[in-house]
Amino acid sequence: MALSSSTLLLVKSHISLSSFSNPSLYFSKRTSSKPQLGGLPGETRIRVRRISLSIINARADDRKEDIVIVGAGIAGLATAVSLQRLGIRTLVLEQGESLRTGGTSLTLFKNGWKALDAIGVGNDLRSQFLEIQGMAIKSEDGRELRSFRFKDEDESQEVRAVERRILLETLASRLPPDAISFSSKLANIERSENGETLLELEDGICISAKILIACDGIRSPVAKLMGFPEPNYVGHCAFRGLAYFPEGQPFEPKVNYIYGKGVRAGYVPVSETKVYWFICYNSSSPGPKITDPSILRQQAEQLVRNWPTELINLINLTPDDTIIRTSLVDRWLWPSISPPASTGSIVLVGDAWHPMTPNLGQGACCALEDSIVLTKKLAEAIKSKRNSVEDALKAYGSERWPRIFPLTVRAYLVGALLQWDNPVICALRDNIVVPKLVRLGPVLEHTNFEFDPL
Repeated sequence: MALSSSTLLLVKSHISLSSFSNPSLYFSKRTSSKPQLGGLPGETRIRVRRISLSIINARADDRKEDIVIVGAGIAGLATAVSLQRLGIRTLVLEQGESLRTGGTSLTLFKNGWKALDAIGVGNDLRSQFLEIQGMAIKSEDGRELRSFRFKDEDESQEVRAVERRILLETLASRLPPDAISFSSKLANIERSENGETLLELEDGICISAKILIACDGIRSPVAKLMGFPEPNYVGHCAFRGLAYFPEGQPFEPKVNYIYGKGVRAGYVPVSETKVYWFICYNSSSPGPKITDPSILRQQAEQLVRNWPTELINLINLTPDDTIIRTSLVDRWLWPSISPPASTGSIVLVGDAWHPMTPNLGQGACCALEDSIVLTKKLAEAIKSKRNSVEDALKAYGSERWPRIFPLTVRAYLVGALLQWDNPVICALRDNIVVPKLVRLGPVLEHTNFEFDPL
């Protein structure tokens, strides 16, 4: 059943300038699609319009929507599909002219697949991607340090690398044709005197939303509006690509990690013809944005020129449109210091709230978890009317924070440890820590996440 204003219970929110830490905010003009793996998007800072936080009267000609989702990435589409399954209609605003299908792939563990099953797209995706059986860790000279089988540790574990493009297209296919509004760039956000959010788009269209769900990525203007700081650069950058083997790729279905000194790499089969790879390296600054694939390919090869030859071969077999370089960032949600996930009827989901480094493979998985938890909280408030929507959004933040904050910190620490460049410490890692001390159980512990089906 579609959501109507008569079934939507809201508590009026009185917002003032003192509610936010920085009212003088400006949007950025994105010059490339948002990359996955926690990277920094290319952007040119321009003053589009100052965000107004004053309370104004809603205009009679404003388009009215019950729920508006900003951003048609993984978090935004998953949230829209989840709500759609419970009969709650949303409008998704996407600034691009089409889905942001650039980039490579992402690895989903069992918690991500449970969420996709709850949304109703798990089986469609499983049929297109290989199940990864285990992982092997090697040194830069090709020596195998340790290997594991996932199901030896956890019979219920499920790991697959999924192409971002196919994941987004699959989610979008579950929505009505008019559910996503493309070329819809936010120019201004204001609050009306009745507690609704007024969104002005760059083309002049104004939308009044009773609930605003911000899934607009790591540089979220809505997060800035709510007082969140910029994500922090963690000191590492990554090259990534999707190698293509038209006659079939030759690798076993396992994740291969290679550790060097201040540089690490990995590759994993995605399908019968594609293999995802990455190279992560230390850098004191993110450096200039580079989009020329020939330069990116040359820089990536230079980092691993003396490493196992299969890595160089993967780089050479990567189409130009799937090789990228990104900077890794995160944001720690400090207790009692960081703003909450929601303010009134505005709430953050996914990278807009909790960007994290990719070292645990949990960025996309946690965004999918967010979508399920938020949907259940909202649906209960809307349909039962026992709780206000504002209380439901607060409950979502309170439930998700104990899960998100430790994962963000843990992902950072794992990355920092793996990026050691001291030769003595690296020798200790390669000869004692990895071969004798590392266990698979703690590596997979964070993928244990339970929730009731929608």
